[in-house]
Amino acid sequence: MTGPGLVLVVVVAVLFAAGFDLLMQRSLIRVVIGFSLLGHGANLVLLLAGGAAGTPPLLGAKGPGAPADPLPQAMVLTAIVITFGVTAFLLALAYRSRRLRGGDEVRDDVEDRRICAERHRPGQAPDATPLEQENPGPEDGA
Repeated sequence: MTGPGLVLVVVVAVLFAAGFDLLMQRSLIRVVIGFSLLGHGANLVLLLAGGAAGTPPLLGAKGPGAPADPLPQAMVLTAIVITFGVTAFLLALAYRSRRLRGGDEVRDDVEDRRICAERHRPGQAPDATPLEQENPGPEDGA
């Protein structure tokens, strides 16, 4: 694979990497941008799967090459519409979160903080879970 195909594969890889990186952020706007980048990357993957361009897939159309496959184009069009709808919904959620909380940063869950605090209590080994300390194995002499 050389030329434009290789360039598009690299662009898709960069879009997916940047999209996943932004999805892991705490800011909701970054999550929305990451989702959008993932959508663009998926659209390019679908277009790459369609193969090389050909003549229009119309009845009676004559051209030098084979007719193009219309399915990837239809799938990309559908994916664009779905991505637009989900992005609009995510933007509405981010806006509402900003209006209600004064910011768009996702806060830690109280239950997650409690579990983390229990896991790192003084007197426990840092890599042992509470279940492992309550039930020692046969190698501990119990």
